[in-house]
Amino acid sequence: QVQLVESGGGLVQPGGSLRLSCVASGLIFRVYTMGWYRQAPGMQRELVALITSGNNTNYADSVKGRFTISRDNVKNTVVLQMNSLKSEDTAAYSCNAHSNRLDFWGQGTQVTVSS
Repeated sequence: QVQLVESGGGLVQPGGSLRLSCVASGLIFRVYTMGWYRQAPGMQRELVALITSGNNTNYADSVKGRFTISRDNVKNTVVLQMNSLKSEDTAAYSCNAHSNRLDFWGQGTQVTVSS
């Protein structure tokens, strides 16, 4: 079965950095658009960044210039490098794999930005 396993979340001070990783298995990783989404308490889930099978990227305006998404089709991994973190980046971050009408989600990893 398809599994997406995230890691790398945690507590960081404002201005700090975190690197989230998502390892996928059970799917043909290279054909999927991979994305990171986040959901803060009481808020709707929102797209943070995505990367297509052709390595095109898209970012939420709120993270442009601070976050970078990348993928490794050999290791079946998608990485979200998060720099200059702000308190408003605090949320549960989830990995998504999308292709045609298929969507798969990881369990999520918590990111907390606080002094």
